[in-house]
Amino acid sequence: MASSVLFVCLGNICRSPAAEGILRHMAQKEGVDIHIESCGLGDWHKGNLPDDRMREATKKRGIALTSRAQKMEPEFFDRFDLIFVADKKVMNELYKFADKPEHKAKMRFITHFSSTFKGQDVPDPYYDGEAGFENVLDMLEDSCEGILSHIKSKG
Repeated sequence: MASSVLFVCLGNICRSPAAEGILRHMAQKEGVDIHIESCGLGDWHKGNLPDDRMREATKKRGIALTSRAQKMEPEFFDRFDLIFVADKKVMNELYKFADKPEHKAKMRFITHFSSTFKGQDVPDPYYDGEAGFENVLDMLEDSCEGILSHIKSKG
């Protein structure tokens, strides 16, 4: 069973921490033990909580986001079993970091196991209004359900 999951987006304040919180919430509800973290390509927000708007949107869905932003580090490729990326831009940048074929093999889009949004980019809601955050959360919830099902099926 995959015991560790990393979500990656651009700044680690919207999409990836929301995915982290959603998957953690779902796994805890089902009693599945998974180590889950998130990070960003850049360190602009290092140490900060997720964006206030994303925290408010997830709170309405019963999910608390408490992780602090961190930057993607090369050792994360060895520390995590599965690495889920938010969009094509992030995937392309991560491929530059991944120097081993087994590292590249761990990377998938967040929507890889989604039943509704399979293979789609998760858009950055930072410059969108409330509807943008809700759309992203719909995508992440559906995707995390698929991720959790995949992990459980491998266990």
